[in-house]
Amino acid sequence: MTSTYRPNESKREEFRRYLEKGGVVDSITRALVALYEEAEKPNDAAEFVRRYMGATGPDTAELETIKNELMCLREKTDELTRENEALKEKLQKYESGGQ
Repeated sequence: MTSTYRPNESKREEFRRYLEKGGVVDSITRALVALYEEAEKPNDAAEFVRRYMGATGPDTAELETIKNELMCLREKTDELTRENEALKEKLQKYESGGQ
């Protein structure tokens, strides 16, 4: 005999009413209908639904661009830090030798 866990029907019904009352069911339905009606289906259906439902944030391409920019800026920061240290050493030698 196989036993599977199933929440009792009253809890399911309560949760369903909660989702309906909060507008979640309608929002998800509208997003799925919009996806269905898209002439050209997007490659990332989940991203489409998130954007349709008003999720903010960069899309995948923007995110990749931001990551690349961050990497370049970190490299530039490291380069400038090394240059700053070298210049501090030169200044220290100059100030020590001049006195």
